[in-house]
Amino acid sequence: MTLDVRCISERPDFLGESPVWDADNNWLYWVDGFSRLVRRWEPATGSFREWSTPSMVGSVALGLGDCVVVGLVDGIFSLDLGNSSLAPLLKPEPADPLVRFNDGKTDRDGRFLCGSMGIHADPRGILWRIDAAGRRDSLADGIRISNALCFSPDGATMYFADSLDRTIRAYPYGADGVGEPTILVDTAQWNSGPDGATVDSDGCIWATLVQVGKIARITPDGRLDRMIDAPVDLPSSVAFGGDDMATLFVTSIKDSGSGRAVSKHPDGGKLFAIDGLAARGIAEAHFGQSALENNKTEAA
Repeated sequence: MTLDVRCISERPDFLGESPVWDADNNWLYWVDGFSRLVRRWEPATGSFREWSTPSMVGSVALGLGDCVVVGLVDGIFSLDLGNSSLAPLLKPEPADPLVRFNDGKTDRDGRFLCGSMGIHADPRGILWRIDAAGRRDSLADGIRISNALCFSPDGATMYFADSLDRTIRAYPYGADGVGEPTILVDTAQWNSGPDGATVDSDGCIWATLVQVGKIARITPDGRLDRMIDAPVDLPSSVAFGGDDMATLFVTSIKDSGSGRAVSKHPDGGKLFAIDGLAARGIAEAHFGQSALENNKTEAA
């Protein structure tokens, strides 16, 4: 299989993370966590836009209208891209100065989940979930570094990892919360913890293996289907997008700012696109809008 790998961004991110394709506008969002930036690439014009945040930003998800949802150090916020204003959606009280929010994603019904993490990798993190009506709940705790959050195509299984455990867990998932997890795959066999991940239309998980510069495709029953080389040594997360949802976008790290991840690759921190994988992704839901209902409507 011959892959077409392209570098999208000339300016590297220090801590590139959380790519998400906006299928309505054909744009890609992602964040540079350490630089406190939400970034957007508009392929039709080749232009880039960015918005500053007041603290480190761990993740971005699609919102409604001209808004996105972001996980910042102290909580989850709606960011209005028109005027750069922030509106709080969830701020845990009391605030814990040793915790920040990290990996986040909408589920298939448009609820936003975001895991916090100990800034010194202590087990202080919580996986939070909020919906557009303001309901909130916590789904897991004792997390050191929240990562690999993604959902099966039907939304009935949630995948999630504490990167330092080097396992991706599968949870029965629904409106009422999560069931008891099972270990889907132990990534220690590949000498890396998992970082960001996504799911394709066949239900397979694409997970970045940040410590070895690889991307793994894992079947829903936990078998390794494929292992490819990432374009750089520290790939951080992946998302499918493009006109036919067949392009895999890869964010990467130049220098995480924590001392735990510093790239030795000349293109470390840049955004990449990989074509030719013979796989397609699923459009992510906007916060407050069910992707499953949209898919049913389009199918009808």
